[in-house]
Amino acid sequence: MLVLAGIVVLHITTIILLLVATIDNAWWITSTVSTDLWGRWELTGSEWHYTNLKNYPEEFLQAVQATSVLACVFAILALFVFVAQLFTLPKGQRFTFTGVLQLITCLCIMIAASIYTAELHADETQGGYGHSYVLAWISFVLTFLLAITYLVLRKKSE
Repeated sequence: MLVLAGIVVLHITTIILLLVATIDNAWWITSTVSTDLWGRWELTGSEWHYTNLKNYPEEFLQAVQATSVLACVFAILALFVFVAQLFTLPKGQRFTFTGVLQLITCLCIMIAASIYTAELHADETQGGYGHSYVLAWISFVLTFLLAITYLVLRKKSE
């Protein structure tokens, strides 16, 4: 029972990290600019002003946005499927469908972060990747570990 609670807590933690990474405005930061997947915050004087993302290749930006949102959706769906499988799966069976959903989540995160790394800020010399970017990669590792756990885990017979 303790292992099950740990898996659920890890899954919920991963979902929260994914949502923060997708929503928060710190994928690329400098001293005067903070950029997320949806817009850019620029410091003018002592106030932050929101602007649209310009000078980004539209197709790459949309791919990152779409895969980030899909990762959140698949992670939440995997949690609901896992809970449903706890009550409906026959004893001794593996949580394969939940594991596959987690692998899809993992793949979506990897695609989003990789495209962001390779295409959106490859030539910039000022600034660096912010905490949202780091949270996305941490979520990648956690979802991969969860996927492996779900694929190996069997429902115990009582």
